Amino acid sequence: MIVSASRRTDIPAFYARWLLNRLRAGFCEVANPFNAAQVGRVSLAPADVDALVFWTRDPRPLTPHLPEIAAMGHEPFFLYTLMDNPRALDPKCPGPEASVPAFSALAEALPGRVAWRYDPLVLTEKTPPDWHRATFERLCARLSGCTDRVIVSFMEPYRKIAGRMRHAAEAGFPMLPLEQAQAVSLLTDLRDMAAAQGMRLFTCCQPEAFELAGIAASRCIDPDWITSRTGKPLPPGKDAHQRPRCGCAPSKDIGAYDRCLFGCRYCYATSSFERALAQYGRHDPDAAAL
Repeated sequence: MIVSASRRTDIPAFYARWLLNRLRAGFCEVANPFNAAQVGRVSLAPADVDALVFWTRDPRPLTPHLPEIAAMGHEPFFLYTLMDNPRALDPKCPGPEASVPAFSALAEALPGRVAWRYDPLVLTEKTPPDWHRATFERLCARLSGCTDRVIVSFMEPYRKIAGRMRHAAEAGFPMLPLEQAQAVSLLTDLRDMAAAQGMRLFTCCQPEAFELAGIAASRCIDPDWITSRTGKPLPPGKDAHQRPRCGCAPSKDIGAYDRCLFGCRYCYATSSFERALAQYGRHDPDAAAL
């Protein structure tokens, strides 16, 4: 079993203490995101967990505890989102001045187990394709030698983010239409920039543009990647609970929606920043469930 921690919120950034308590206890509880009354138990015993896959924008609260996690017998992997968006889009995320050293330190602690996510690409009048080209190339150079894989995708227009993106437009960041030829050109350039720094570019869930650019579809929770690092064979198949175009391996997500405090305007996992803050205020790090 692969444990995902988490697509639903940034556990390393905000709930590291809770996670460590649950790993020590050997289990956690997870509420059904569509029916809070349904609560299931997930084993976190090392014998039951093939890998821990962390999704984060800031691993620093968890990084000092990686030796303990490894000593338990766990196999940690990180999907690290590192961008340099304007504050109108990413109001509270760490910038590269903090994130690049944190990424480097994490990669040194876990060589070959940290993937970079430059994701999602948000195209606005102030962040057009050429802006992303320049930003991506600069970050690529700074992360050279830290990872060999980078995952990208274009922002999905989820209904829950429509109002927030309208506010961003009013703040001077109106969305730009995405034409296929433009998408293919941008992705091709990003692919070549990544390759120049020893990284392979993968794409998340949008094969119609990515295939035209000759870029492999990503499996962010990638069983081949995990097996190559751990030696543990994993069963084939994709996660039936994810989007149809998602290629990720099956996993158990132990997070919860409306818990992240970064406030990214395009976030699919937070429908209300106010609710997320309130939930964080009620969080009990000693509870079985997040």
